Amino acid sequence: MIALVLTMVWARRGQAVVLALLTALAVAPAVAAPAYVRAADRVVAAGEVAAADLPERTVTIGFTENAGQIGDPATDGGGQVNLSSTGGALVGLPGFDYVYAAEYPTVGIERDDRYRTRMVYRQDACAHLRMVTGRCLIGAGDVVLGEQTAARLGLAAGDSIALSSAVFVADPEFQMYVADGAPKRLFVSGIYTVPEPTGLYWGRQGYFAADPGDRAGEPAFVGLGTMSTMQRRNVQVTIDGSAGPGAMDVDRLPAVRAALDQLHRDVADLGGGLTLTTAMPALMHRIDTGRDAVRAMVPVPALALILLACLTLFLVVGYGAEARRPEAAVIALRGARWWHRWWLATGESLVAVLAGALAGVVGGQLLVTAAVAVRYPGVGADPDPASLTYAPLALAAAALTVVLAQRRPLLRPVATLLRRAPRPGRTAGLLTDVLVTALAAAAVAQLFTGGGVAGAGAAAPALVMVAGALLVARALGPLVARFGRRSIARGRLGSGLAGYQLSRQPRSATVFAVLVASVAVSGYAACAADVASRGRQLQAGLGTGADRVLTVAPIGRTRLMNAVRAVDPDGARAMAVVPIVTPESERPALAVDTTRLAVVAAWPSGSDPARVAASLRPPAPDPVVLRGADVVLDLTAAEFRAGKAVSLDVVLTPLGGEPDIVTPMGVLRDGRHTYRQRLPQCAAGCRLNALKIAGGSAVLDVTGVITLHGPAAAGGDPARWRSSPGGELSAGPDGLRIALTGLEGLPEGVIVQPVSTPYPLPVAIAGGGRPGTITGLDYRNVPITVAARLPALPSAGSPAVLVDLEYADRLAADGAAATGAQVWLSASAPDDIAARLSDQGVKVVGDVRAEQLARRLDRQGPAVAIGYFVLVAVLVAGLAAGVLVLTAAVDRQRRAEDLAALRVQGLGRGEARGAVLWAYPWMVVLAVVAGTAVALGGWALTGWALPLAGLEPPPLPFPGRPGVAPLALTAGALLIVLLGAAIPAARGVLRRLR
Repeated sequence: MIALVLTMVWARRGQAVVLALLTALAVAPAVAAPAYVRAADRVVAAGEVAAADLPERTVTIGFTENAGQIGDPATDGGGQVNLSSTGGALVGLPGFDYVYAAEYPTVGIERDDRYRTRMVYRQDACAHLRMVTGRCLIGAGDVVLGEQTAARLGLAAGDSIALSSAVFVADPEFQMYVADGAPKRLFVSGIYTVPEPTGLYWGRQGYFAADPGDRAGEPAFVGLGTMSTMQRRNVQVTIDGSAGPGAMDVDRLPAVRAALDQLHRDVADLGGGLTLTTAMPALMHRIDTGRDAVRAMVPVPALALILLACLTLFLVVGYGAEARRPEAAVIALRGARWWHRWWLATGESLVAVLAGALAGVVGGQLLVTAAVAVRYPGVGADPDPASLTYAPLALAAAALTVVLAQRRPLLRPVATLLRRAPRPGRTAGLLTDVLVTALAAAAVAQLFTGGGVAGAGAAAPALVMVAGALLVARALGPLVARFGRRSIARGRLGSGLAGYQLSRQPRSATVFAVLVASVAVSGYAACAADVASRGRQLQAGLGTGADRVLTVAPIGRTRLMNAVRAVDPDGARAMAVVPIVTPESERPALAVDTTRLAVVAAWPSGSDPARVAASLRPPAPDPVVLRGADVVLDLTAAEFRAGKAVSLDVVLTPLGGEPDIVTPMGVLRDGRHTYRQRLPQCAAGCRLNALKIAGGSAVLDVTGVITLHGPAAAGGDPARWRSSPGGELSAGPDGLRIALTGLEGLPEGVIVQPVSTPYPLPVAIAGGGRPGTITGLDYRNVPITVAARLPALPSAGSPAVLVDLEYADRLAADGAAATGAQVWLSASAPDDIAARLSDQGVKVVGDVRAEQLARRLDRQGPAVAIGYFVLVAVLVAGLAAGVLVLTAAVDRQRRAEDLAALRVQGLGRGEARGAVLWAYPWMVVLAVVAGTAVALGGWALTGWALPLAGLEPPPLPFPGRPGVAPLALTAGALLIVLLGAAIPAARGVLRRLR
């Protein structure tokens, strides 16, 4: 019996090969999906680690050690401070390198006592320094100085210096470093530079960050002996651990996570002021969310391909069984037992299925390996036996499908088997259609009720597209039959016969459904790839804010604007930006230089940048400017009771670009007096931002009248001024009259400001609602009016607020430097713009480009998972082509015999040729059109549930609708592939017809 089955396989080896290939396509996803997930885990982890900043790849243990010897557990176990336990805990992080360091402040070579020299011992420092002159450290008493520090202080290799341990005295009147130990004579053995100041070796100690006083950050490095023997009080000791090559590979993450948790516990148990600092949990969280996104997305196309492959197997095996009905009838007539009949009917297909399953197991892993090698070179797919977990289930599903597809011919009477063209009943396949549609509806309902694409939700897209394909096939059957009848009635026999063939053949509707579903799955994959790609582009551009974003050190807001305008006088390449610190309950806010907002920032589609910029900067009164190196205020204080006097501070912004100034004018005396402060920064003029009036501490019921005279009063017009609560403005006989009604509950006192901005402040907002106020740059509430609404704001997303930086700065009364300030650059900005900003006194501490973020996003979970969607789309196209080839091969002989009989009846050669050429190609065209429509419908119902922007997407208006061009290109490619299979199949029938 086995030999007979193998003979049958060989006799129809072409069909067996195609059936094996289709089975391979059913089994391959069951292997490829877990294999791809495993490879994606490696890609995601490698990408996140490569893009991680220093704090996310390091851990630091620190503590303050009192006077005494400093022990280095790597070389010395006898010091008073035993780092063995903490060092051992840190070494427990697998694959990490660790460095011990100690430091304390010293004085002796700086000319200004407000600044200290940072004396540092760092294990193996000489290997990471480059000596410009002299040599590195050898013995006790050696010290190496930085190149810029040596040049500034006039020191060279071979000089002798004396340094003393120091402490900082934080007296309000005298803030300085003072010596706290005997001086120690040191030999300057060399002058160094640092080849890699941001390298992992240096940890997160900030050794080379700029020091106060515009000094270069260059510690004085010494050996452990020098550090230990100097008389001093406290030493800050640190242990820095940094991830070595491969330490954060995905396979090692569980061990690193466990070791890090243990390290936290060890540090807590040791106590004694130990601190553990690391941002590694944030990196691990990003890796985990990326991996979770892959696991949420990959099953979606995998299930679609498996379901489609099983449906195809059912069709193909059933199609072959229908073609072999005469054989089944002969076997039945000869009295074969039922198990022999089942074996002879299914054995041929099961042999092909088994061979195809083996090929699918191997091919699935090889396909993933090749795809990952091409797309992500250097990562590796890392084959693992775990990828075979679902292969037996896929094989069982394929075998069950074969048996079910064979059941109908085996259960029919012999008379029915001998019919040439058995008629299906009116309800043939209706139960299947209803069942699949019900399952699709249930899966979609789970998506809409919050189930997401986990569990049954992962099958929702596949079920929707298969259900849509079945319903379209059922609906088009009658339409094609009507088309056939009308064509024959009008004398177009070729197209009419083609219509009859497509509508009356029992399996034609199923073939058409498979083709429609195949096109739909490929189209759905194209939709996902397109929407995800445009989402990443949006996140890289709009999410960054501009083509390039520079983060700068703390700097005055006006100084930043002036510097940026100086390096970009045309206003087309650079823009100053200051993030506004807002409470968590308030939407984020940005203050930007709107004079260049329209051309520098990235914008959401559909917005009008020029209109938005203009609406944020309407005309405003000129500011009050005080000119001269002496700032003079002519003031009259009256009606203040004894012991209830107030003090006055003036907030000024130098027009020359110097930092803002908050200068105290002192306590106001009764009567009219002149108050003067020498401020050379105001020689070219200072903008008057605010007058801050405050009472004494714990003094209540402060009332009185202050009159501001002279030019500073701006004519004394109260309309040119505004006051915070506690003050009332009016025109006095000789200036501006400020009546204080009380300072209770006003910790900042009363703030009086010139009117030099629109008020309320115009803002652009993203998100719903209409806020009445926002937090200003000085943390006070500022009334606002909504001038423009946008779907999202550059960098901030939605909800968010955008204001003009110059107007917001004029409203601020703090005189403080901006922290976290940025300079946004357009694509046309020159490469040396950071150096130009440095020449203007702006220190750049960070540089992010939109293209860098785009590359990072390409290695995150959603983007990596989309690669599997594309892979499935290619496999589905091959699956559909295989269906056409196999069904045509099975149907070729019978179709040729039917047409030959019609030729005998008088059918012309041209009509017969037309009947053949119209059938399969038109089926393909209709399937591509209908499949594209089903793909769009499936995307509308389920596409929104895919985490294309990650499981924790940023607040940006990500696209939801696919573009026309990618879908049209996909449909065109499928049309070419399927016609390439259909036309040769039709020509095969014509060759037999001859």
